[in-house]
Amino acid sequence: MQKNYNIAGCRFSLAVMSDDYVPKILNALKAVDTSHIWSFTDLLSTTYLGHKTNVINTLKELFIAVNDNKTHITLEITLSKENSNKSIDDIQTRITPTTNRLSNQNFDVCGKIAFYPMGTLDYMNHISHIINLAIEANICDKPSYYATQIRGDVQNLFDYFHEIFDYADKHIEHFIYQITLSINSPTTKKN
Repeated sequence: MQKNYNIAGCRFSLAVMSDDYVPKILNALKAVDTSHIWSFTDLLSTTYLGHKTNVINTLKELFIAVNDNKTHITLEITLSKENSNKSIDDIQTRITPTTNRLSNQNFDVCGKIAFYPMGTLDYMNHISHIINLAIEANICDKPSYYATQIRGDVQNLFDYFHEIFDYADKHIEHFIYQITLSINSPTTKKN
């Protein structure tokens, strides 16, 4: 079994529902400290690789940086444990966890999460555990088909994403989770 380097990888896309979406997205990407992760932006999305703590914290920093408290914004994330030896070599010097700069801001976020344990027969037990973590954190909004709807303060949601990774990293060889986050939506009222 490969040594656990606590390496995470993600690909994400920001959608800013305003006419000036290009500068808002680019300014948010520039405002984020990516010195402790590997980062690459292409025409459709951005990839982060690094220590699991740094990757999740940098995603949070980005989401905080793009929020202007009025524009509807969504963030789509695919996050997983990184098993590629090439990726580990590329980011070997960036695997120390750090603290990000914008982490003290608070605002309401709604979203959904789908967790996929790979290569394990007891996958439903792991999925149930991930859902129960959301219930215990009081961020599970309601059950839904193919995903769990979540809602809460941005800090609590990203704490939950850390919990998921920590649990899965200990119990599952490989896993993927997909996250959709939304802020300032005109349809934020609970159904």
